[in-house]
Amino acid sequence: MGNKSSNHDLKRNLSNRHIQLIAISGAIGTGLFMGSGKTISLAGPSIIFVYMIIGFILFFVMRAMGEILLSNLNYKSFSDFANDLLGPWAGFFTGWTYWFCWVITGIADVVAIAGYAQHWFPDLQAWIPMILTVTVLLILNLLTVRMFGETEFWFSMIKIIAILALIAIGLVLIITAFHSEQTNTIASFSNLWEYGGFFPNGSMGFFAGFQIAIFAFVGIELVGTTAAETVDPNKNLPRAINSVPVRIIFFYVFALIIIMSVTPWSAISPNKSPFVELFTLIGLPAAASIINFVVLTSAASSANSGIYSTSRMLFGLAKKQDAPERFGKLSRRSVPANGLLFSCTCLFGGVVLIYLVPNVMEAFTIVTTISAILFMFIWSMILISYIAYCRKRDQLHQQSQFKMPGGVCMCYVCLAFFVFVIVLLTFETDTRQALIATPIWFIILAISYYFRSLKRQ
Repeated sequence: MGNKSSNHDLKRNLSNRHIQLIAISGAIGTGLFMGSGKTISLAGPSIIFVYMIIGFILFFVMRAMGEILLSNLNYKSFSDFANDLLGPWAGFFTGWTYWFCWVITGIADVVAIAGYAQHWFPDLQAWIPMILTVTVLLILNLLTVRMFGETEFWFSMIKIIAILALIAIGLVLIITAFHSEQTNTIASFSNLWEYGGFFPNGSMGFFAGFQIAIFAFVGIELVGTTAAETVDPNKNLPRAINSVPVRIIFFYVFALIIIMSVTPWSAISPNKSPFVELFTLIGLPAAASIINFVVLTSAASSANSGIYSTSRMLFGLAKKQDAPERFGKLSRRSVPANGLLFSCTCLFGGVVLIYLVPNVMEAFTIVTTISAILFMFIWSMILISYIAYCRKRDQLHQQSQFKMPGGVCMCYVCLAFFVFVIVLLTFETDTRQALIATPIWFIILAISYYFRSLKRQ
C-alpha cells in the first residue's frame, strides 16, 4: 500500500498530530455544546454516568475496529472489512449507510450553522450561510488531504481551548464560592447532590438521557476512515484509539461536573447552551459571541469531517463496484473529487429542509435521531465483523499486537447495549417518529443491492 505515487491510491498524508485531533474532534461533537442543556434537564447529575457508560461501550467498538484495521493494512475502512468478513452485502450496506449518516449529520450541522450566524445577523436569510459553509469546506477538501487535516486540527484546537477555559473558570468560581444573583445559589460541588440527589428524575430520567447523549458521540469511529491516509498506521491508530476514553472523561465528564457545580442542574435551561450561560454568569457579555463562534466552528468541523468521510466511503464503494465508477477516480491532488462534489450537493438538501420544516429544532431532532440510529447500525456492523474475524482469522487474531480487551464476549455486551438504546427510543414521540422512518432507508438499500446483483449475473 505504502506511499505510492500512483494515481489510484489514497496517499498517507495525515500525521500523528492530525489523527489525534481528528479523534478528539470526533468525540467532541455539537452534542456537547448544544445538546447538554437538554440532557441535563432530563437526567440531572446522573447524565455524568450516561456519558461514562456510552464512552465505555464505544471504547470497545473502537478497539474492535482498530484490531481488524491493523490486521490487514489493505482495508481502507470498516466498509472494506465488513465486505471481506461478512460478505458483499455487508460492505454495501455499511458503506452506503455510513455515507448517508454523514450526509444527514452534515445537514444537521449546516442547519445549526445557519442558526448561529443569525445570532450576529438576525435578518440574514438561512440559506446564505448554509451555501457559503458548504462551498468553503468543499474548496478546502478539494485541495489536498493535508488541507483537510490542517483545517480539522485548528477547528479542534478552538473547541479544546473553549472547554479548558470553561473548566478553569468554573474551578475558580467553585474555589471562591461564587454567589450567583440570577439563581441565588453558591458555586459548590455539593450542588451535584443537594438538589434531589444524583437521580432526581428517577430511572426514567436517567434512561431518557441516553437517546440524546448517543448523538453527541457520532463520529467517534472517524479515525477508522482515515486508516488509508495515515502515516505509520501501526503506531498512530492505536494511540488515537486508546486515548478516546481519557478524552471523554476529561472533556465531557469534567465539563458537566463543573457546569452543574456552578449552577444547580434544576436552574439550567434545556434550550440554551450551558456553556454560554456559565460565561454570562461571570459577567462576560462578550462570552455569548465567543461561545457562539466556538459552537459555529464545532458544527463546521463536524460538517468538514462529514464531507471528508463520505467522499472516502464513496471511493471505497466505487472500487468494489458498489457505487458509480467515477467516484473511484482521484484528482491530480490524490483527492476523490467526484465523491466530494456529490456529497456537497447532497448537503444542499439542508437548504430544502429549512423550507419544508420551518421549525429548526423539530427538524434537528428528527434528523439527529435518524443519524444516531444509523450510527448504531454501523457500530454494530463493526462488532459483528469482529466476531466473524475471530472465527475466520483466528491466527491473525492470536498474532495481533492490539487485541480488543474482552474479545467476542464484550462484543455481545455492546450489541445488547445498542438494542437497549433502540428500545428507549420508542418512549418519546419525536424519537419514535424517527425510529419508524429509518427502515425506509434499509428498504431502499435492499432494492438497490438486489438490482446490482442482477446486473452482475
